[in-house]
Amino acid sequence: MIESKLTELLERTGDQTAVGPPPLDALRAGAARRRHRRTAAWSAVSALTVAAVIGGTTLLATQGSGDPSPPVATATPGLVPAGMRLVGLGHAAIAVPKNWGTNELTCATPKKDTVLIDVGAVTLCGMPRPVGVESLELGRGVPQVFDFHAEETLEIDGVRAERQRTTCSDEGNFLGQGTICTGAVFIPSLDVWFLAESSTNAEEVDRMLGRIVVEPDLVGVPGYRAIDRDGKQPTGEDYAPLLEQAGLKAEFRTRKSPGYPAGTIFTAVPAPGTMVAPGATVTITVAGS
Repeated sequence: MIESKLTELLERTGDQTAVGPPPLDALRAGAARRRHRRTAAWSAVSALTVAAVIGGTTLLATQGSGDPSPPVATATPGLVPAGMRLVGLGHAAIAVPKNWGTNELTCATPKKDTVLIDVGAVTLCGMPRPVGVESLELGRGVPQVFDFHAEETLEIDGVRAERQRTTCSDEGNFLGQGTICTGAVFIPSLDVWFLAESSTNAEEVDRMLGRIVVEPDLVGVPGYRAIDRDGKQPTGEDYAPLLEQAGLKAEFRTRKSPGYPAGTIFTAVPAPGTMVAPGATVTITVAGS
């Protein structure tokens, strides 16, 4: 995609989605009021979660991505209890156990406890979700990957959010093997949504969504695999503007890779979803000619 087409796509997307600038002053005020309460609550939750969760750290290499990205890991361990990490987009993030994997999918179905972010293309096939598996997916824009409908409103660190209540159904597991419970949160002013799913019970979904936070002094590294290039692999030139929009810097490294078009992205470090300070540098490794 040439730069003019990318710009046109971004402008068209912006026209379709009415999202104002992040209310940073309100975010900082809300975060300051709630940080001490959050720390106490998470300390109890994380102790139970880390003991109960069994998950892998092996990454699934998405189609056409080359090398798998490193696991998403928060760059700010002081903000979350030991054993947990933050994963987010923009200024919205969620705490998950460190031993959860990232994009642990088989045929688009989570096989282990996992975070799903910047998944890219996956192969669809008949694969049931195992019992006792939790997953958290997050993305930008009005939720369209599932039938989101706001049923109640709440505040997260002083920021208004919309909540879709948790429901459980055997239909969620399309092979009819077990029950899937689902719940979601959308933060309109930050343009970020969170989808929690569990084949354990509804309480696990509510527990996961209760760990969403707003961090005005941090920003999540945006993803690149979902960039729309008419079926072609995204390039570093496609990705750099998204980093700039997030207030981050792009640094390029090249690797000779016969068979890959020049500029094809292999990895981004820190990985998408990592919470970093504004102005941080993201190193993009791309295929060289």
